[in-house]
Amino acid sequence: MFYTLRFKPDQIFGYAGNYEYTTSDVDLSLYTQEIQARGYLTKADLERVAKWKSPRSAGHVSRNSEEYVRAVTAIALQTDNEQLRIEVLTLLDGVGLPTASVILHFYHPDRYPILDFRSLWSLSLDDAQKDTFEFWWDYTVICRSLSSEHAIDMRTLDKALWQYSKENQESD
Repeated sequence: MFYTLRFKPDQIFGYAGNYEYTTSDVDLSLYTQEIQARGYLTKADLERVAKWKSPRSAGHVSRNSEEYVRAVTAIALQTDNEQLRIEVLTLLDGVGLPTASVILHFYHPDRYPILDFRSLWSLSLDDAQKDTFEFWWDYTVICRSLSSEHAIDMRTLDKALWQYSKENQESD
């Protein structure tokens, strides 16, 4: 997958520092250690993630039972198979790849970016195929490469990509 970062890498920290995501004031990273130690998300954890990522569709996750949320998220947080890791999360009502990517971003010890139209735009990626494992995995590899190449953590990169788009992408 070909990409072009729309801004200079030395601007990553500046954009990340300007990051403002006002949809939810919940800091999902506050729950990282607890969830990683537990090895799964509770229904309340899932509802918190869904509200943070997409408040309009967050109500759909409430249809999942507590037991189902625990079982599905345990698989995602414990398997070594990348495709299973992301796709199993989409079995949950109200969870598509973007919300699944948030779960992996905050609660899996490996490095995962958040799949978001803003971040994709900042990398000049066409999001027409964004709902496939192949697209998500290519995007993950790109972000891991940028993170390693510029010695930045995935959260900082994610914030910078999102903020750059917010400041520069024209609304449709």
